[in-house]
Amino acid sequence: MAAAIRCLFATDLHGRRSRYEALWREIASQHPALVFLGGDLLPHGMATRGIDGDFLHAFLEPGFARLRDELGEAYPSVCLILGNDDGRAPEAEIARGEQRELWLHVHGRAIPCGEHTIYGYAYVPPSPFLLKDWERYDVSRFVDPGCVSPEEGVRTVPVPDEEIRFTTIEKDLAQLTAGRDLTNAVFLFHTPPYQTMLDRAALDGKVIDHVPLDPHVGSIAVRRFIEERQPLLTLHGHIHESTRLTGSWRDRIGRTEMFNAAHDGPELSLIELDLRTPTTATRRLLT
Repeated sequence: MAAAIRCLFATDLHGRRSRYEALWREIASQHPALVFLGGDLLPHGMATRGIDGDFLHAFLEPGFARLRDELGEAYPSVCLILGNDDGRAPEAEIARGEQRELWLHVHGRAIPCGEHTIYGYAYVPPSPFLLKDWERYDVSRFVDPGCVSPEEGVRTVPVPDEEIRFTTIEKDLAQLTAGRDLTNAVFLFHTPPYQTMLDRAALDGKVIDHVPLDPHVGSIAVRRFIEERQPLLTLHGHIHESTRLTGSWRDRIGRTEMFNAAHDGPELSLIELDLRTPTTATRRLLT
């Protein structure tokens, strides 16, 4: 029997130091081969306030560097993406961490990992929030009631108007995976797929201009992609309350296992899995 490929998955840490400290303790204890971080990693509002030197320079980078020094060759490959609350302004600092071999920023990339390939994708469909650095139209230029178009809001880096207006999540995923075999692919998404156990928001009974809001707020493009391409595993976050509302942090479409590690409590939600047997994954809440 092939050896296990032990992994840890966390997301939506939102700069909470206690969550990172809990994660580092688990990495030091468990010695996973891979750690996945699914976006919304930085303090809320950091992107629009500018780079938070105390967090990135004095906490995040030194914390991972200490862990790498402690573990040596046992230090895992840390694959991360940013999320819609992070913005793009910190990307240069994230790139510096990659140069120091602390992590890999995998958004828009395909990273070979033995028999598997790790893909990252940070964009989410239009949301009610004003920061639009990591938002795209989903499958068309439709925007749900109560949400703000990607053509409005604010951005921390310039983007061509044509890209904002006409690029979609659907087109991005097709381009990222064109001609690729996804049998052993692992996708690190920020958005969950639409109308699953992973994308349920607390919108029951809410209306805007007499229009009921859809409580499922995930990506139609991501759902269609999973249905059609059937990767091995997809990892998600973004909707903190979904697990509490649906009672499940996992779902399945065809052969594809899908996990959501977002959590609306103070604890760190940590999913532990083996890439060779993802159906055996477990979830714990850590303080």
